[in-house]
Amino acid sequence: MRRRANAAFVVLVTLFVAVVIVQIVVDDRLRVQHAEHTTRLERARDANTAVLQHLTDAETGVRGFQLTGEPAFLEPYQHGRVGAFTSFDRVAAEITDPDVRRLLDEERASASQWLYAYATPIVIAGEADPGYSRTERGKALFDRIRTANAAVDEAIAAEQRSYAARSRRESGLAQILFAGLGAVLLAVAVVLGLWGRRSLVGPLEHMRLTLDRLAGGELSARAVPSGPKEMRAVIGTLNRLAAETERLHAADQARLVRTELRQAVALELRDNADAALSSRRVVRLIGEALGADAIHGRICVDAAGGVEVCWPDAVPLLPPQAVTRVLSGEPGVVMTLPDVPGMLAVPLGGDADCPPGLLCVVRHDRPDWSAEDRLLLATVAREIDHAVRQYRLNYRQERLIAEMRVLDERKDAFVATVTHELRTPLTSILGYTEMLTEGDAGDLNPMQQRGLSAILRNAHRLHETVSDLLLLDRANHVMSDGAVAVDLAAVASTVQAEFAPVAGARGVGLTGEADGVEVAGDARQLERVLRNLLDNAVKFTGTGGHVSYRVHADGDVAVMAVTDTGIGIPDADLPGLFTPFHRAANAMDRAVQGSGLGLAIVRTIVTEHGGTVSVESKLDRGSTFTVRLPLRTSD
Repeated sequence: MRRRANAAFVVLVTLFVAVVIVQIVVDDRLRVQHAEHTTRLERARDANTAVLQHLTDAETGVRGFQLTGEPAFLEPYQHGRVGAFTSFDRVAAEITDPDVRRLLDEERASASQWLYAYATPIVIAGEADPGYSRTERGKALFDRIRTANAAVDEAIAAEQRSYAARSRRESGLAQILFAGLGAVLLAVAVVLGLWGRRSLVGPLEHMRLTLDRLAGGELSARAVPSGPKEMRAVIGTLNRLAAETERLHAADQARLVRTELRQAVALELRDNADAALSSRRVVRLIGEALGADAIHGRICVDAAGGVEVCWPDAVPLLPPQAVTRVLSGEPGVVMTLPDVPGMLAVPLGGDADCPPGLLCVVRHDRPDWSAEDRLLLATVAREIDHAVRQYRLNYRQERLIAEMRVLDERKDAFVATVTHELRTPLTSILGYTEMLTEGDAGDLNPMQQRGLSAILRNAHRLHETVSDLLLLDRANHVMSDGAVAVDLAAVASTVQAEFAPVAGARGVGLTGEADGVEVAGDARQLERVLRNLLDNAVKFTGTGGHVSYRVHADGDVAVMAVTDTGIGIPDADLPGLFTPFHRAANAMDRAVQGSGLGLAIVRTIVTEHGGTVSVESKLDRGSTFTVRLPLRTSD
């Protein structure tokens, strides 16, 4: 009977294990297949969406280039064209359905037709062409792309729905199959239960009671092995499962405690109104979480001060030797001190301006710290260290901003004072010097006359520098409604006549081309803009070089460009080129004279006229400065 019972039990267990394994394998296989197919179709849909997005970017760039002729619009066109066909390849790699692939080929053909029949001719033409027929042709072609893209998206979505329905049918069939297997297994179990009722009921009842206790939350409950060998094996497995469940539950509880403590500490540390009070709350939270008898904390936020707290308040301070040993450890690494029983400590990081801190926990009744306790303290220490570092960064940033604001205010006051104090003596110097030079110079020898000329020339130069500083000191100035019409061609002619002898003396060619365009503004200030740009161009162009300018209209904007073949500007100096007193590194290396105010003056005047100024430069090859001003509109 025992042999028959054992054999029957083996058959039952074998059937049970087989059903479980087959169910797990089949469910896993179906789930994996469904996940892989679904992921592949989602990637295909995302790539198909990216195709339309890239082509839309390309169409926007081509349309902008067609309307304005600006080469900058070609960059999104190039990126969109390459990205669209890359996305086409991604879609093709993910789909297997022939109908979807056929629709994808039609979408790719529509995109190619739009590119070669509309976009590419416009790009090759290289100029603005806002023709209505071509625009309508491009719109019609792009609408075909949208239609084809929507068709591909709908086909992929249909394939997703079809596969989902098929997966549900397969899952239902599998469930029916396993339900049948379960019914068979149940029938066998009933037969075996009736046959071995007396020998199996007792151990099974004991196992049931044990499972009830486990389900009720008593995770320490265990079943006493009894009955046949196989039954004892099952009870042993149940006990191991209960032990593993208890271990995992304890680990989850410890992880939950760490998470809640870390969040509570982070919340307290965000309150920077009272650092000492926040620190006391933090150490109290840590002490309560670890069941500690005492907590010692030291946090440094700047070189001048820090916070040192203890919990409870009446706890004695740490011995200096213990503090020194803790601070000598590696920041963030939990350590124990053998000569201080029950202490667990972790150093906190510092930097060049702030000394390191520490966090020490003392527990006398349970001096042995578990791995969970160490991990909890390390987690909290990292959170504290991160918060302190962020506070230091914010504190130093605010201090630096305040210092920079004070320096800027002092600079403005200094410039205003200097310009004001220089104008009065300069006026006297210029007046008396002009009286001497314009009067009867017969009493002056040639050396004295040259000296007066040098005084007058440098005084005018200093007067211009003071005027530049005053111009730069004007904030948010805009041209008034009384601005007059200014012919930029006349401005360019006047300035060219002024600089032609200077350029010829330096061996630099100076040419220009000016169309008749008018802007509203101040003619003297606009002459000053072109004068500063040509002065820099001639100054930084060597003998044999060439300087040119061009004035023309571009839509509703007047464009004034000055190009030279000079030394160029390093890329590192381009961002700050139009700021006052900024000089390029290669200009200072070559000892080229200048105050660093010319381009700042240019930007100020152009901004006051509602325009913009930009620069393009290649080192040792030359530079191009472009001024754009709004055209004058007739009444």
